[in-house]
Amino acid sequence: MSGRRVDIAIVGGGLSGGLIAAALAIHRPELSVQLIEAGSRLGGNHRWSWFASDLSPEATELLSHFRKAEWDNGYDVGFPAHIRRLSTPYRSMASADFDAGLRRLVVEQAITTGRPVAALEARMVTLEGGVEIPARVVIDCRGQPASAHLTGGWQVFMGRHVRTKRPHGVQRPVIMDATVAQLGGYRFVYLLPLGLHDIFVEDTYYADGPELDRGALSRRIDAYCVQHGWEGEILGSETGVLPVITGGNFSRFQAEHRIEGVVRAGALGGFVHPLTSYTLPIAAEIALAIARDADLPGEQLAAMLEARARGHWGRTRFYRRLGAMLFVAARPAERYRVFERFYRLPEPLIERFYAARSTRLDRARILCGKPPVPLGRALAALTRSGPTLAKSPRKDEVVA
Repeated sequence: MSGRRVDIAIVGGGLSGGLIAAALAIHRPELSVQLIEAGSRLGGNHRWSWFASDLSPEATELLSHFRKAEWDNGYDVGFPAHIRRLSTPYRSMASADFDAGLRRLVVEQAITTGRPVAALEARMVTLEGGVEIPARVVIDCRGQPASAHLTGGWQVFMGRHVRTKRPHGVQRPVIMDATVAQLGGYRFVYLLPLGLHDIFVEDTYYADGPELDRGALSRRIDAYCVQHGWEGEILGSETGVLPVITGGNFSRFQAEHRIEGVVRAGALGGFVHPLTSYTLPIAAEIALAIARDADLPGEQLAAMLEARARGHWGRTRFYRRLGAMLFVAARPAERYRVFERFYRLPEPLIERFYAARSTRLDRARILCGKPPVPLGRALAALTRSGPTLAKSPRKDEVVA
């Protein structure tokens, strides 16, 4: 049994696949597109956040089609020896709003949800049950698999949306509250004030392994809310396990997951910030690039994206070395010192860091002075990048 032939089939309706579909709907509406998602909702159950300075004007316009929370009064960070308020505007988008925005942009018949994919090749997607969707171009956006060819650690988190009985009193996002107990790794609480009574509370760890103890994280969020006097109703929650890439052989990673003629985007293609695990700014730029070159045959578009991914890997080497410093050089309970020192630097440098656009001078400023880790361990981190990322987290805990 076969479905209709389309110009472009996008497998995976998470952030990357969804933004590609949105960019095509806006910039190439004459093309027929099929967006295929195994889950019941586009975007799954996640929240994506970014600094306004992360996006180009074109990417900002693309994201303007989605409802999001916006804070133009900056954000706060807190560490045991340093508290700071920064002025960069901040944005956050929930997956429910992402789903709704995509359904406004993309015609209904171009969206397929609740249908896992059994197989894909250069010009064909086969759904479970045998339905075949012929396509001129197939784009795979199904998240990042585990790989023995990459090294690093993990960012593990649980977030909770709480509606408090009384106003919670938080005026702006708190990107890192690292004044909390570190518990054997870099731990911080992340806060988003979504309304006078609504607040998103996330407990996050830079951990050596991908294990996520839901019970322990839930109890810690409970304790944090009690400490701040936030009683109320839980409206939703999410968990995630993201790789923090410190090194590896990217060519082998690409070869390991290559399907000839199939385009790979998102984390599967290597398009992530290796230290922060941010994907949205990069996903928006890749979506716009695909829309610009949407007339290319699948094989050429796949080669173009692979070359772009190699360029991204080369440009982000500095962040992988910092990640190695965090996981290899810093003792787990003192990893917070790396970020505490970083947040004493000039604000424009911090903006460029999160956007993965650090200049040579920025890199020198970040590295100069007394390191926040023992010197011998810092030198060891120059030659070691940590364990492999071969152990895969649960599929429902990966943010694509």
